[in-house]
Amino acid sequence: MATWKTRGLRGSTLEELINRTNEVYLEKGLALIQKVPTPITPIQIDKDSRHITLAYFDQKSTVDYIGAVQGIPVCFDAKESTADTFALQNIHPHQVEFMTQFERQGGISFLILFYSMRNELFYLPYRDMIRFWNRAQEGGRKSFRYEELDQDYYLEPKNGLLVPYLEALQLDLDSRE
Repeated sequence: MATWKTRGLRGSTLEELINRTNEVYLEKGLALIQKVPTPITPIQIDKDSRHITLAYFDQKSTVDYIGAVQGIPVCFDAKESTADTFALQNIHPHQVEFMTQFERQGGISFLILFYSMRNELFYLPYRDMIRFWNRAQEGGRKSFRYEELDQDYYLEPKNGLLVPYLEALQLDLDSRE
């Protein structure tokens, strides 16, 4: 008899939870956030069904999500860690560059992190991400620890929202003033 073993929220499941949250935010008129399609290059297409049967992911994409919250441009990426240490190699240089440019244009950039072994979600403000990133670039740790996260940015599901990031976004905005 075959057994099924869950692997927790994997990337696509995390994105599905964020997508559902974004739908609720849209329905309530709070935000318009779009999933950025992952660019692919088709290799093989079934002639009968016209479906792509083989493709590879193009390396450079920007971030997973982009849009506006009450007139404020936002972009963010969803990342997962299976341990209490998050390896910065999971954030790509072109993503950091895009988020940096987005911030320079007056937008708000952040990461949503899922720690699967803890079943916990966090909002990681751009300022913290870039601090960890720069530390690694300067020869420091190539990762950051769970303990280094600001616990004020813990995302607790509530009011039917599985990834309620708008309160954390408000906290991020308030800290910039």
